[in-house]
Amino acid sequence: MMPSPTGAPVQTPETEPPQRILFVEDDRKLSAFLCRYFAEQGYLVEAAHDGAAMRRALSDRGFDLVVLDVGLPGREDGYALARELKKERDIGILFLSARQEALDRIVGLEIGADDFLVKPFEPRELLARIRAILRRLPAAASPARDGAARQIGFDGWLLDLDARVLRDAQGRVQSLTTQEFNLLSVLAQRPGRVLSRDQLLDLTVSRNWAPYDRSVDVMIGKIRRKIGDVGPEPRRIRTIRGAGYMFSPEP
Repeated sequence: MMPSPTGAPVQTPETEPPQRILFVEDDRKLSAFLCRYFAEQGYLVEAAHDGAAMRRALSDRGFDLVVLDVGLPGREDGYALARELKKERDIGILFLSARQEALDRIVGLEIGADDFLVKPFEPRELLARIRAILRRLPAAASPARDGAARQIGFDGWLLDLDARVLRDAQGRVQSLTTQEFNLLSVLAQRPGRVLSRDQLLDLTVSRNWAPYDRSVDVMIGKIRRKIGDVGPEPRRIRTIRGAGYMFSPEP
């Protein structure tokens, strides 16, 4: 990508269009720094300081990722805005927060965020995490190279990897968050293989997690309920004690 005289990236026929990031952060000094830093890395960036500004930006332009501050002032915090985003569009979400409690991180991931970073942070770490999210999103949405649809059927369910939807036997779509879909896809593409929590987290979010982070257990429980895999011994997503989880659909 060639720089313009102003330093902004210029799209050439051989390059992909730059990805767009929206920073929703009420700290104007921080948001200005982040916009400047990520523009220098070749991204198209914009800042919004509350929910209303975020909606205006999203209605006018398309974004690949929204970086949301959890502690926004007023009645609409980052969690509320993320819930709204997940209902309306399939978009990457990364939370920034000064809160260090594990519960806050788990709540954010349950909502459907792709990552959660605690303030203060190194800009390079935020850059690495954003790059990891953006690498996953296009790959998940891209069609199969040979033009064939990629679908996995199990126990009356149909997991469409290209359309990113899960349908029941009647063709109705079962609502899944981005993280839930990613996790189910990883398991469904590896039937009969035991995957540890660390492997599942690496395959779905590509980042380093706290050693006692149980977020994957929370997401597995939510997926099980949504596909009717409940009871004392779930049979579709089996718990292998001391090892992890295994996708084991009925033949």
